[in-house]
This record gives sequence, structure tokens and C-alpha cells, in this order.
Amino acid sequence: MMLSRKVVFMDKIDLDILRLLKQNSRVRASAISERVNLSTSAVIERIRRLEEQGIVRGFTVTLDQKQLGLDLTALMEVSLEHPKYFDAFCDMIRENPFVVDCYYLTGEFDFMLKIYTDSSDSLERIHRNIKSMKGVQATKTHFVLKTIKNDTAVIPDTVTKR
Repeated sequence: MMLSRKVVFMDKIDLDILRLLKQNSRVRASAISERVNLSTSAVIERIRRLEEQGIVRGFTVTLDQKQLGLDLTALMEVSLEHPKYFDAFCDMIRENPFVVDCYYLTGEFDFMLKIYTDSSDSLERIHRNIKSMKGVQATKTHFVLKTIKNDTAVIPDTVTKR
């Protein structure tokens, strides 16, 4: 059985709309319509279509973690003993509110977690919790000194070809 990926057609206007929404997801359709030279109703219809196609998965707010008292960011690599622990590990990570990103990897470690917390004591508790999970073989934790770039998505025509 061959699985095919659904190809979605987007024109320059769709990409411009995505760029504007990425900059500010609260921007009004009327403001977008002025920038892309379409009627407001046409912009609303395009946004609705982008949502239906799954390109736009939601609208969110970007929080300043430091302002919320979560000024420690850590990246934790996790290795499992065996793939049979994958589902239980993923379920536990989804339930942990301090783990904001979790990536399944190739290489020496199986997962990379991004963690926001308020102190090294709190990070130690999170680390202990993860290390004590059945099937966790090893961890390696990195403290983030400074975030250089933290973007949410790439819009196709903005990628420079090399």
C-alpha cells in the first residue's frame, strides 16, 4: 500500500496571509485585505480554507516565560531502554506542563525535551521524575544560557535555497 501526501496549492497571496498571521495572529482580516489587495470576505475565505486544509492549525499567544517566573530553560535528551516504553513515555511527557516541546530523534538519544521552569530545584524534580520512569535508560541535560532564535514556523517562500 502506497501512502500519498496530499499536495496543497498555495499562491503568493496565501503565503502573504500566512506571513501576516505569523507576525500577529490577532490581525484583523480587514487589515490583511488592505495588505494583500483582496476583499475582507476573500481573506476570511482563504484563512478558513487554510484551516480546513490543516495548514493553519490554530491561533495562539506567545508568552514571555521570564515574565511568568519561568526563567530557566533546559533541553533534556532522553534515551529509552527499549521501544516498548515509547507510548508510556510520550503519555507522561504530554501530561507534564513544564515540558513544552518533545521531539523523537535519531542518534544517541531518543528524545529532546524543552523544559521551562522556575529554578534548578524544580528542574531537579522534573529530572528525577523522568529518570525514575520505567524504561528511561539515560538523560543528558543542557541549561540554555540565552535564546538566539525561537520561531514557530517556516513559510515556504522565505527559505533561502543554497
